Amino acid sequence: MCEVTVLKNGYAFLKDGFMHANCTCTVVRSPENTVIVDTMTPWDGPFIQSKLQEIGVPQIDYVISSHGHSDHTGNNNLFIENVKQHIVGFCISNNDQYYAHPFEHDEEYKLDEWMTIVPTPGHTSEDITLVVKTKTNGMTAIAGDLFECQDDLTNSELWIANSFNPEKQASNRLKILRMVDTIIPGHGGQFNVLPEHVETAQKIVDKYGPPK
Repeated sequence: MCEVTVLKNGYAFLKDGFMHANCTCTVVRSPENTVIVDTMTPWDGPFIQSKLQEIGVPQIDYVISSHGHSDHTGNNNLFIENVKQHIVGFCISNNDQYYAHPFEHDEEYKLDEWMTIVPTPGHTSEDITLVVKTKTNGMTAIAGDLFECQDDLTNSELWIANSFNPEKQASNRLKILRMVDTIIPGHGGQFNVLPEHVETAQKIVDKYGPPK
């Protein structure tokens, strides 16, 4: 089973005419691999390094960015020594070697027995979600901006306003809600999945119809 540690909860808010945002940064430790998901902005490098030292993580095996926006990729370059792969959206690489995987055909990518990457485009055209088996919270999805925050479960405008493809995002939100027990969203704290969340997501999918 995996141990999941949120290094910092993300946020997003308007102030003085500007959008202020940073992503949730998470570390997952399985019996085989240690993964960091979404490395915040380039200004957050010292914070991340300090937190990894604090929780006793000397080595990262996989660097995962749920998508390519700057607040989710800002410190990927900190993790290059002995790393197995960098995975940014649908792009998998190590140094200058790139690996083809059919995420675009809805094919999952298994890191080990406890961690699987699920393609969940919608917010951008190449979003991914890391689904893990945890010790204490059952199945957990580290979902990037597939879910902005818990409030967007009842206020769809919070995610639709930033969606590249709302139809696909609605469909993939429902898929993940049906798959897991808890969700770590891109810009807020972790929350438990409740039956009413699934029902609401289904209504939005029904409204949009099949994703295009």
